[in-house]
Amino acid sequence: GLVGSEMCIRDRYKWATKLGPLVPGELWLDTFRLACDIRKLDMEASPYDLTEWGFSAVPIETSEGKAQYVAAQREFSQRASDLRTKLIDIIRTSDLTL
Repeated sequence: GLVGSEMCIRDRYKWATKLGPLVPGELWLDTFRLACDIRKLDMEASPYDLTEWGFSAVPIETSEGKAQYVAAQREFSQRASDLRTKLIDIIRTSDLTL
């Protein structure tokens, strides 16, 4: 599922938070938004009806739903890659040692 395969992508938010004041606010927000978007898709693809809380369903048991899910994962992966590059650049240009 998404939670397991995307866990390292969610780590962008964790590291942006750990790096604290080194990370510009907009970059931190981008990592937070990515983590939220991943969690939202995870909930929408779950077997639970969350429509009362404003979530639509992603029917992963159908070919259309699975295609939607895979496309979203690819988009998350690209966003995460871009964020990772920015976070690494911040670490490289700082005096920080990990």
